Amino acid sequence: MTRLEHRVYELTVGQLAERSGVAVSALHFYESKGLISSRRTAGNQRRFSRDTLRRVSFIKVSQRVGIPLSQIRDALATLPEERTPTVADWARLSEAWRSDLDARIRQLERLRDDLTDCIGCGCLSMSKCALANPYDRLGDEGPGPRRLLVPKGAGDAESRPGGGADADCGDPCAPRN
Repeated sequence: MTRLEHRVYELTVGQLAERSGVAVSALHFYESKGLISSRRTAGNQRRFSRDTLRRVSFIKVSQRVGIPLSQIRDALATLPEERTPTVADWARLSEAWRSDLDARIRQLERLRDDLTDCIGCGCLSMSKCALANPYDRLGDEGPGPRRLLVPKGAGDAESRPGGGADADCGDPCAPRN
């Protein structure tokens, strides 16, 4: 990796790509979406300020945990453009996403824990789902993996559309009366 001199305040797109580990095409995409910005030289080449490295790292980490680019862009828009974001800046941004991340973690844990069970996919497999989803009760709730998409605690009649399959009992696959 090319070592940057301390007095270098701007990076070419190639230097930014090398230092950040992000493809040049991704950097161009981020710029087109307003996540990062550059200035143009007299020769029409992009130049990025050094603080863009930190922004690109923040984008990568945020994407890795599932934050949509639109939310990342909104968060980055609250940061000052003329200085490198501080630890306090990053703490403020990450705190705003804490509840969303906690909800996503709960959903992933539920997915992990329920993956060996019926997911309510509607396959009606004679070997398995005839036992786990008799009478295709979950099919009445709509398409898709119904049991894994509904958040835990949303199984009560009040919070499920149309009362939900388990509105009358604890077993969503039990025959209806």
